[in-house]
Amino acid sequence: MAKPARAWQRMLSGRRLDLLDPTPVDIEIEDIAHGLAFVARWNGQTAGDFAYSVAEHSLLVEHIFGRITPDAPVKWRMAALLHDAPEYVIGDMISPVKAAVGPDYGALDERLTAAIHVRFGLPAQIPATVKKQIKRADRVSAWMEATRIAGFSQGEATKFFGRPKDELMEGLEILLRPPREVRYAFTERHRDLLARM
Repeated sequence: MAKPARAWQRMLSGRRLDLLDPTPVDIEIEDIAHGLAFVARWNGQTAGDFAYSVAEHSLLVEHIFGRITPDAPVKWRMAALLHDAPEYVIGDMISPVKAAVGPDYGALDERLTAAIHVRFGLPAQIPATVKKQIKRADRVSAWMEATRIAGFSQGEATKFFGRPKDELMEGLEILLRPPREVRYAFTERHRDLLARM
C-alpha cells in the first residue's frame, strides 16, 4: 500500500499545522506574520527593490477597511487584517491559478480561515456584510497595487477591480519594506487589535 502523502507543515514556532484538519492550537501569529512577510503579491511581478508582501497588503486592507467602516467593532478590523492569513502556508495564488485549481483550493482556504479566526477570538465564519466590506477594501488595495507597482494602466485596473473613490486612497502609499520590517509591523498591529478586542 502507498504511504499517504504528508499534509502538514512544520512551523518555525515548532507547531505542526495539519492543512487538511487545522486546529486553532497549532496557529501562532508569529508564524502567520513571518510567512506573509515572505509571500509576494502579484507573483512577484512588481516594481521595486522588495517584493510587495501579503503582510504589507493585509496592513493596507485593514487600514482601508477602517476608512470604509470607521465605526466597525475592533474584531472586524482584526478580520480585515487576517483576511489573507491562510496564505502563510498555501501562498498567494493569482485569481487565474485559483480558477484552474478549482473548488479544492477554496475548501482548503476556508478550513484554514476558520481555524485562524477561532484562534484569535473571531467567529469561524464572519457575517456576509463584514466579508463584503473587507472585500471592498481588498479591491481598493488591489487597484492601488495594480496601478502603482504592478504595471496596470488605470483603465485596465478599473476593468478588473473597479475604480475606488479618491477619499479611500487619499494619503495612502504602497510600501515596499524588507520582510523583517513588515513582519514586525504586522505582528504589532495584530497585538494592538487583540488588546482592544
